[in-house]
Amino acid sequence: MNDPRPLLLIDDDAVFAAVLARALGARGFAVDTATDGARALALAREKQPDYAVLDLKLGAENGLALIPELLALRPDLRILLLTGYASIATAVEAIKRGAHDYLAKPVDADQVVGALLGDGNSEVERAVPGHAPPLKRLEWEHIQRVLAECEGNISEAARRLGLHRRTLQRKLAKRPVREAHD
Repeated sequence: MNDPRPLLLIDDDAVFAAVLARALGARGFAVDTATDGARALALAREKQPDYAVLDLKLGAENGLALIPELLALRPDLRILLLTGYASIATAVEAIKRGAHDYLAKPVDADQVVGALLGDGNSEVERAVPGHAPPLKRLEWEHIQRVLAECEGNISEAARRLGLHRRTLQRKLAKRPVREAHD
């Protein structure tokens, strides 16, 4: 049997991480988990993984900021960014920072494996617009783009968007509009 492929799973949701780690283990990966950036960097130094699955929001930390740090330790690390707050802006920013792929939660282990191994079934590889997205989706993506430009600073993003900070926080608490897949 083949040696398991070393993978680092970084997510602050312990239940999700445990379930995904078990499922990835059954698919041939040797999974180590971290719930924050410091632990993730320590494990990356120690274990030298070939793959990383990284959540966008790690409590108060931003997973995007962790991408270059992980790549500095392991330049050929294949990073998959997961998020429950999907937007084009965060996908583009993740790829610019060095992530190989990006998936919106909820995901299953087969989708994660496909994205890690590059089977053409990920969000980035499927991002061919067939029609104009709904207005609420465009608003969500614009907010995410401005928030990314402000490095997650909600007060500054609200100022740039001409919104009250609490209004922006309410908009961010809502899930983005899902697009229908053919």
